[in-house]
Amino acid sequence: MKKINHSQLKATPEVEDFSGKYEDTSFISKYLVDSYFKSVEKLIKKADNIESSHEIGSGEGRSTMRLNSMVDTLTASEYVGDLIIKAKKNNPNLLIFQESAYSLEYGRSSVDLIFLLEVLEHLDYPETALEEIKRVSKKYLILGVPREPLWRFLNMCRFKYIKNYGNTPGHLNHWSKKSLVKLIEKNFGKVIAVESPIPWTIVLAEK
Repeated sequence: MKKINHSQLKATPEVEDFSGKYEDTSFISKYLVDSYFKSVEKLIKKADNIESSHEIGSGEGRSTMRLNSMVDTLTASEYVGDLIIKAKKNNPNLLIFQESAYSLEYGRSSVDLIFLLEVLEHLDYPETALEEIKRVSKKYLILGVPREPLWRFLNMCRFKYIKNYGNTPGHLNHWSKKSLVKLIEKNFGKVIAVESPIPWTIVLAEK
């Protein structure tokens, strides 16, 4: 892979309204989001001796609120400055700070579990981000992305993003379950568990 100067990398700014899926009170939307986080919780329970955890790409902090109820110690970070303000408001008792997924603040092997939920599909350099996460993670990574091509198909079914063939704005990368596992095992470590709540793939990987 081509050598990249990490100091010059910038995460792709978020263009999707991420708050919508949390604020939508319809039965289907609530069911899907609840299923997503139930799957995340199942994976957390498969990880041993988690004393510290960190969420990368917290957005407005809605996912952070959910994760905070599942783990004992959690910090979070976000690249987009405006979203950090909202994330801190939603999680006043947590440490939340600004950082790029390509240049993380924590030291080598310093966090037991890293969360990267619905972030990797937005990044220009996903492999570089995974390599940086591997540096910081002491042992585990829980990563979730939209499952393709199911994600785009379902968008088309609800007449969303038709001109882009169902691709959500800001989604630069697309993975099936198989291709995601291959990517993670190449750049982080062995995938030891997979959950498939519609329409996502969520994996637990061990460094």
